[in-house]
Amino acid sequence: MRQQLAKIAQEGRIVVKIGSGVLADETGRVDPKVLRRITNELVPLLGLRRWVYVVSSGAIATGMGIMGLKTRPRTMPGLQAAAAVGQSKLMEAWSQAFSRHHLPVAQVLLTHADLANRKRFLNARRALGELQKRRAVPIINENDTVSFEEIAFGDNDELAAQVSNLVDAKLLIMMSVASGILDHEQKRISSISAQDPLLDSLAQPGKSRFGSGGMVSKLRAARVASARGAWVAILDGSAPGAIASLLVGEDVGTVLAPATSGSMPSRDHWIAHTLRPAGTLVVDPGAAKALGEQGRSLLPSGIRSVRGDFAEGDPVEVAVAEEAGERPLARGLVRYAAEQLRLMQGRSSKEIMALLGFTSGEAVHRDDLVLLERAR
Repeated sequence: MRQQLAKIAQEGRIVVKIGSGVLADETGRVDPKVLRRITNELVPLLGLRRWVYVVSSGAIATGMGIMGLKTRPRTMPGLQAAAAVGQSKLMEAWSQAFSRHHLPVAQVLLTHADLANRKRFLNARRALGELQKRRAVPIINENDTVSFEEIAFGDNDELAAQVSNLVDAKLLIMMSVASGILDHEQKRISSISAQDPLLDSLAQPGKSRFGSGGMVSKLRAARVASARGAWVAILDGSAPGAIASLLVGEDVGTVLAPATSGSMPSRDHWIAHTLRPAGTLVVDPGAAKALGEQGRSLLPSGIRSVRGDFAEGDPVEVAVAEEAGERPLARGLVRYAAEQLRLMQGRSSKEIMALLGFTSGEAVHRDDLVLLERAR
């Protein structure tokens, strides 16, 4: 498995996510020696057939150090203020490190709302592609100064997974304070499928003094990235040479392999893993079978109930009603507003025509619908 990863990573795009715990010293400031070491490890990956996209945490941690805060702010304004103070210093540190190799860096700040909008998603993709052509290294971070719950990624692990889809990366490397994923006997797992259910019992949530997330968020991010076909590696960011060792097939960190069934198309991945459902359509077993086994669109007649307040074109989750409860089945882009679907649910086209004066089409077209079992 590791030799296969090493071969795949010889060309293409690589996303490297670096956590606050790796970059920050005891005061919360970015340690320039650590940052220079990591930069020196990244530079050999930059070439004509391969490029690196850096997802860098550290803005809030740096701001905490500058403002003399001993603990991470607990309020959103406090986090935003720390990020505003620290982001410029973080970029300055990356710029100085890469300038030693005569390479420019580019600051790229994103929110979840940027990637949830399809036009902005594609614009971001084009901009990042142009940076590669211009041989500039993107330093990507969440735009913490303006982020709030509705538009935030939650942590940079999720951001890194979304960037992997954005640039169609072949490899996502997450540099952490952990040596990798540990089994129940606290031994490092060398290689495993990203979809192996064993991982669910091993990953534990965590939060450091300067960062958030933990192994749970890394596993979630790994599965999102692997659904697009990317390999994922979790490495000890404090270990010098870990990236180079990984890329020659040595046994460092934990490697998570993507599903063997192939990668999802980018737009399907965007629907399944980037968009956040604005509501839920609960369908009957017959409609679920038509969607799952026959690849059909969802018609209003198969809908039992409608939850949420959404507009035409919004993302929704499709769940099937079963004896044990509801089971999430798919995600898609709905073609009617919630108010309309509540009037149309469970009705045939003739009934809808008599009631509303128009003939309905699909509630969710098959081209805009992704089965969750295929999204893993």
